[in-house]
Amino acid sequence: MTRDEMNAICAALPGARVSDPWGGGHDAWKVGGKMFACIGTVTPGISVKTDSTETAQMLIDAGVGTRAPYFHRSWILLPWETDPDEARRRIETSYRLVRGKLPKKLQARLGGPRRLLHLVGKILGAREGADSPPSRRSDRPGANPKPRLTIPPVPREAGP
Repeated sequence: MTRDEMNAICAALPGARVSDPWGGGHDAWKVGGKMFACIGTVTPGISVKTDSTETAQMLIDAGVGTRAPYFHRSWILLPWETDPDEARRRIETSYRLVRGKLPKKLQARLGGPRRLLHLVGKILGAREGADSPPSRRSDRPGANPKPRLTIPPVPREAGP
């Protein structure tokens, strides 16, 4: 794969932004201000985050990538020769790991499937007479609401 192809994969992810924080032509891909992929100027390939140092070591041992220089041990460097499907999967996994650590409100603002569902729900709820999805279990058709247990007050005996 080429640098442009790797950048195209990153650019297609919701809320992904590219920057050059160190100057000199780096492509640092971020979501919510946190980096999930980086293409350097010298090392041929793209560095991505994995879920742990163990996973990174397993991928290195399997020959998928090498240790990413200048990054934590949980990052690996995928060379340009990496299978396109493998590269896409590793980039998307890195993106999901980083995005998943962001505050929920920020995740909702970034877009993607959850954002679309949220917007559809708001639109359906805003239309007068719209059949919006039920918000509570007891609102669903055929659901029995929880019966309320009412205990009558115990009569007190009159004192002496």
